[in-house]
Amino acid sequence: MKELLLIVSIAGSRVALPAAAVESVVELESLIPVPRAPNHLAGLSALRSRVLTVIDCQRSLELGSTNLNDGKLHEAAVVEMDGHHYALTVDAVEDVVEALSDPAPIRAAMGDGWERVSKGMVETEEGPLLLVDIVALVAGPGAEARAA
Repeated sequence: MKELLLIVSIAGSRVALPAAAVESVVELESLIPVPRAPNHLAGLSALRSRVLTVIDCQRSLELGSTNLNDGKLHEAAVVEMDGHHYALTVDAVEDVVEALSDPAPIRAAMGDGWERVSKGMVETEEGPLLLVDIVALVAGPGAEARAA
């Protein structure tokens, strides 16, 4: 496997996102709240005349929340799905590395949020990393119940 991975930190854990799905890495300044939106949808932001739906990854994983209205800049990975742009908030963006293996099943309990977004563990030159399913991260907790 020669897939490139973006190493990020979410809720203090180093994980990998498929780099091909990430359009850019940005710093978010301000958010516009969206009334009645799911809890993991932090708000809207603008980037180069595009509206970004901002996903609080910690909330999506049910690991707390990120204070995105504290006046600080917050790093986010911008992805596009079905014609919509999303900014996935992360603690930090580290590096781009090559996957040295295909995703392998995880044989340990990680918690419901991580298990929901996990595509498996991949080996990298940085060591093993959890490969995150971006679609599941954007969908958030309880997506199955909302779809029914």
